[in-house]
Amino acid sequence: MSLFWRVFLINAAVLTAATALVLLGPVSVSTRFVLTEALILGGGLVAMLVANALLLRVGLAPLQRLTRAMGTIDLLKPGPRPTVAGHAGIADLIATFNAMLDRLESERATSNARALSAQEDERRRIAQELHDEVGQTLTAVLLELRRVSDHAPPQLRDDLRQVREITRESLDEIRRIARRLRPGVLEELGLLAALRSLFGEVSHHNGLTLRRDLATDLPALDDAAELVIYRVAQEGLTNVARHAGASRVDFSLQPVGGGVQLRIRDNGRGTGDAPEGAGIRGMRERALLVGARLSVGPADGGGTLVQLDVPGRPGRAA
Repeated sequence: MSLFWRVFLINAAVLTAATALVLLGPVSVSTRFVLTEALILGGGLVAMLVANALLLRVGLAPLQRLTRAMGTIDLLKPGPRPTVAGHAGIADLIATFNAMLDRLESERATSNARALSAQEDERRRIAQELHDEVGQTLTAVLLELRRVSDHAPPQLRDDLRQVREITRESLDEIRRIARRLRPGVLEELGLLAALRSLFGEVSHHNGLTLRRDLATDLPALDDAAELVIYRVAQEGLTNVARHAGASRVDFSLQPVGGGVQLRIRDNGRGTGDAPEGAGIRGMRERALLVGARLSVGPADGGGTLVQLDVPGRPGRAA
């Protein structure tokens, strides 16, 4: 039965019952009604309207819940589905909406997986080119500068030494960029070693104290989960160093409930009412790929707390 016929029959039942009461009840209406009869009919009309409103409110309550869910749903923040309730077309509508959400989340996850995979491949390619071409070219420039400096007049050696230092710093920066683009240590030595290398880069940020708590008994994680943890840690620490205005950041990676929990907490200015940027949305998309749950919000006592809960999966240990 469609929603229209359901509402129509409810109203028809109320009006029919009211008509029967008027016809069969002890009260009657004269040709020229008196005040008492008008009050009786008015009371009956009010009773019908109240009964009709109550029945419609109960019958359409599932639609109101569905409307609220449709207004607040976010595919990057999966939550519980609206409960399939109600009769006839209402229950079918809610079930169809839930099926649509499942399909959209599945399609988004597949699309994000392809996009992020292509992104990682592009990062590897750029890192390889930086290392093999730009890095080797700068190394050759350093060697040539050293050779020229050894044969240069004394008045030019200081200038050449300064140029060598600038070139060496540029080479170090190129190597740091290549490591951030392609964490080779993650593939070769595992998650914990990659995080320690990341901490070394963050420690160069002036005025930022890093407190870390890394468990050594992490459960087995597959390569995708380790990459997600590393990228979320990288993005979270980069945001703290560049935007938070913090003096301290606490980093924790612990086993929780068969999985792994990552927590990055700083004492900076917090996120406030600012909308989420591309970095945080990228972290959410990565988390969804491995069934993880990411939360970003204010920390107790001020600052920001980034928490990533990754379920345990079979694979090699960290």
